[in-house]
Amino acid sequence: MLADRAADGDLRAFEGLVRRYGPLMRVQARRVLGSNDETDDVVQEAFITAWQQLGTLEDGSAVKSWLMRIVSRKSIDRLRARREHANIDDTDVPAPDEHAPHVLAEAESQTEALARVLATLPEDQRRCWTLRELAEYSYGDIAAELGLPLSTVRGLLARARKTLLREMEEWR
Repeated sequence: MLADRAADGDLRAFEGLVRRYGPLMRVQARRVLGSNDETDDVVQEAFITAWQQLGTLEDGSAVKSWLMRIVSRKSIDRLRARREHANIDDTDVPAPDEHAPHVLAEAESQTEALARVLATLPEDQRRCWTLRELAEYSYGDIAAELGLPLSTVRGLLARARKTLLREMEEWR
């Protein structure tokens, strides 16, 4: 009866609900929160929500369980708000080192230096080295592709590697 009258806007009826169910709601809030520090605030928030939503309560005899659900939800919301949130700046993952500007610039310079050294190699050495190191051809496939004997391919690759090692020494 109190819930129905309070739903119609009777302030005294709502005060009766507060007096009747307030202590029980405090106990529930204390159980969920684990302390008395915030229980009064949570119960007050629950009663404010109840006052605002009393019109949605269809069965006035279920007011006790309805109020207990509200205070439980408010208590859980308070627990969630209590959680320590990580500062996004502290959890921001730094970019991988290979994407750092100085690393990219160095890789670009190294690639340019390699291109310059490759341009100085005799054509057969350059073609053999490119097919082996970049295209990952086997020695036999290089020989077939270029129409050279296998022993010649081995010799050309050895000379190309020796020149590249000597000329690219500063990049090692």
